[in-house]
Amino acid sequence: MDELNERILAILVEDGRASFSAIGREVGLSTNAVAARVRRLERAEVIVGYRAVLGVDAPASAKGGIEAFIDVRLRADRDSDEFLEWARALSAVTDAAHVTGPYDYHLHIRVSDMAALDALLRALKKEGGAEQTHTRIALR
Repeated sequence: MDELNERILAILVEDGRASFSAIGREVGLSTNAVAARVRRLERAEVIVGYRAVLGVDAPASAKGGIEAFIDVRLRADRDSDEFLEWARALSAVTDAAHVTGPYDYHLHIRVSDMAALDALLRALKKEGGAEQTHTRIALR
């Protein structure tokens, strides 16, 4: 692996959609030379794919990711109806139900990965007014 390949890989890691011409301008190669190097890196399985990484606000219809159920107990000062409106506006939330028992709400959610789940749980507490949450991840 030479220095040019390492620079090309660094660019693609930062922006997997970078064009061959943009990469070429950055590393000082022609578009065709960059394309040939990228194809060789793909054949050698140094590059094994490209993907979109979805954030917390990705649509719930996005395939894959993590499906989970979150029970939410609200702080005493948090208005229940306002929380419901806030939670339903989150694209990660596919369903929200006001429930009986030790929790106030039961949320059905879908996120792209564990980092997105962590960000959602933090938002529930910081912005949503959740005092306590209990999360269960769907296995199938």
